[in-house]
Amino acid sequence: MSGVAAVTGMGVISPAGIGLEPTWRGLLAGTPTAARDPQLAGLPVDISCRVPDFDARQLVGGAAWRLDRFTVMAVAAARQALADAHLEPAEWEPSRVGVVMGTGTAGMDRYMNEFRKIAAGRPQQVSPLAITRSVPNMSAAEISLDTGATGPSFTVATACASGSTAIGVARDLLRAGTCDIVLAGGAESACCHIPAVCFHRMGALAPRGDDPAGACRPFDSGRSGFVLAEGAGVLVLERPGHARARGVRPRALLTGYAAGCDAHHYAAPEPDGRGAAAALGAALADADLDPRDVDHVNAHGTGTRLNDLAEARALRSVFATPPPVTSLKGAIGHAIGAAGAIEAAITVMTLQHQVIPPTVNHEDPDLDIDLDVVAKTARGTRVEAAVSASYGFGGQNAALVLTRC
Repeated sequence: MSGVAAVTGMGVISPAGIGLEPTWRGLLAGTPTAARDPQLAGLPVDISCRVPDFDARQLVGGAAWRLDRFTVMAVAAARQALADAHLEPAEWEPSRVGVVMGTGTAGMDRYMNEFRKIAAGRPQQVSPLAITRSVPNMSAAEISLDTGATGPSFTVATACASGSTAIGVARDLLRAGTCDIVLAGGAESACCHIPAVCFHRMGALAPRGDDPAGACRPFDSGRSGFVLAEGAGVLVLERPGHARARGVRPRALLTGYAAGCDAHHYAAPEPDGRGAAAALGAALADADLDPRDVDHVNAHGTGTRLNDLAEARALRSVFATPPPVTSLKGAIGHAIGAAGAIEAAITVMTLQHQVIPPTVNHEDPDLDIDLDVVAKTARGTRVEAAVSASYGFGGQNAALVLTRC
């Protein structure tokens, strides 16, 4: 049991709402959030899933002026998670508290804005804070600054698996005895020109501009890609004994984690899902669970033709009878480096409430997928153990096993 971590607090900023509870309610309602995005007007794909009512100053106060959008969401989610965990930074030993965050695109929009000034012959107008606002490590660094945590503070980048990987690395810091508490998750603000155009050119984005809300269709026969999203998710992890000593009951336990790489292709998943299956199997072994013990999988489920098929094959190779599967991306899009952290938080909510959110826009099952996809409405069911899986470009895979307290 030395690898077990307690999830004692969670914070989420998502297109379904600011906060864990609004996000949970929106997902249970099966409400899609994709809409036409004025900031992407004129591009080949102009839809996205943005955080509603985003107000940087309201979220983080006076620090907002020097933070990029993805860092604002990271700090806000971390504050929510600390409050949820009943943790006061003034009461902890700061050197024993770590921060691990994941991101994929970081401040890409900032770089683009500053480059426009250079291209227009106005380099003197480039912000001296452009670097410190936009480099990938600033979400973790700013959370450390905001909380006073002086333990390890770093960022992982495994593309769309970044949020899950960060949580797994945080668990390893606890297991190694390096930290007593770790804030871990992911943050992303990818609804901007370069990701929108580049993902479109790769054929990864759903092009259904005539029906934004129905664009992303995970595991559906008519799936055609994902919708770019933004958001952040942060979990507070600590050893169960540490949580008990504080008198805090965990929301769930992180009992297993594993990561691996397809080593197959720079963008496409291994068609038979072998690499993903290896990560899933290793995570279950780490949790000392048999596949038959798993009651639910919160899938990566991007809605791309290749990913969904490869993921289904991976699940069928690990589970003789795959448990009910859901993907959140039909509802809240794909927040790249934040996706895995948000999905881990929702998996914890599923364990607590014994309800699986529906896969929005899953209308016509693909016969080649052959999974029990939870669609149309939320499903109440017994869930004692669940897996949250994420897969990134470059074939990087991560799987978290979470169990009910």
